[in-house]
Amino acid sequence: MLHVLTLRRSLVVVAVALVVALAPLVAPLVAQAQTDIAVIVHPDVAIENLTLADLRRILTGDREFWASSGRVTIFIRAPIARERDAVVRDVCQMTEAQFRQHWIGKVFRAETPSGPKIVYSPEATIEQVSRTPGAIGLVLSPVTSKNVKVVKIDGRAPGQSGYKLR
Repeated sequence: MLHVLTLRRSLVVVAVALVVALAPLVAPLVAQAQTDIAVIVHPDVAIENLTLADLRRILTGDREFWASSGRVTIFIRAPIARERDAVVRDVCQMTEAQFRQHWIGKVFRAETPSGPKIVYSPEATIEQVSRTPGAIGLVLSPVTSKNVKVVKIDGRAPGQSGYKLR
């Protein structure tokens, strides 16, 4: 019995040592993959890559149509969602208040029929983008759904070195 307890204790010590030894190697990869924000589009949108400037024009309503797929419909998470905060701040270069005012002004001046559609979860974003022709949305990476297409930004996919949306 004592031999079995000693063996179990040794296995636990070895397992803990392996976790501690490998953690510094694995943690940056896991953290990067979980913090990247993926840009997703409806599968029929004929685009594989956007520049950051193109994405900004889309998210600010300055580009309302895809080259071949009709009107762009934006699905964006509600305020305080990490995806929205990062994109409004880093891509649109606005505060949340400025972003809201920007869209209220565009709709009020009849420059666009409506603003971005608000969604309340990553799953709802994926669902709505997959159902709406011409749709675009933002979710935390990785995206496992086959019903949407992940678009590269400046030639890089989420998880790749140099990817800009975090």
